[in-house]
Amino acid sequence: MASLTLPNHSLPSLLPTQSPRHPLSHNLQIISKSSQSQFYGLRVSYSSSSLTLPSSSSAKGSIFAKVNKGTVPPSFTLKDQDGRNVSLSKFKGKPVVVYFYPADETPGCTKQACAFRDSYEKFKKAGAEVVGISGDDPSSHKAFAKKYRLPFTLLSDEGNKVRKEWGVPSDLFGTLPGRQTYVLDKKGEVQLIYNNQFQPEKHVDETLKLLQSI
Repeated sequence: MASLTLPNHSLPSLLPTQSPRHPLSHNLQIISKSSQSQFYGLRVSYSSSSLTLPSSSSAKGSIFAKVNKGTVPPSFTLKDQDGRNVSLSKFKGKPVVVYFYPADETPGCTKQACAFRDSYEKFKKAGAEVVGISGDDPSSHKAFAKKYRLPFTLLSDEGNKVRKEWGVPSDLFGTLPGRQTYVLDKKGEVQLIYNNQFQPEKHVDETLKLLQSI
């Protein structure tokens, strides 16, 4: 899971009270004053050390997608929550929703997973499979799936290799793994790419809308 270390005095400086100059600054909110808080997949801790953020050049480099609509994304083989190898090719011949999320057990990721769970019968009716991918290990996925009764596959992308190969963009200056969903058709071609970090449930609405139209 991504980590960001902030000094006690520096966090307010990231949140201008006047009109923000940075296009992302309106999305930054103080959720808690506790020494350890979780924000949509980001753990924020306060210490006396200085704030270190990626350089502007590296942040800019992370926003260019490598997978585009109408293309076939790179294949992969990853371990699921039960430790079994699962390949993307396994789903060819039926639509598949592949959603990348920051981390298990964080507020936004839990909302998103439960929204996919609650609509899972609609995805089955559309003939589609749902696959969630994050950098957590299989044991973390297994506990997450068991706790929230998730009926779909969770894959472990340790080292974020697949995330990088697919070009999933990061958020918050590169400190937070992006929340991006892909819908692949029966031929394995991408028909939808949807990115929304702070409204995780909308991923379900947008993917169902697309699936019901094809």
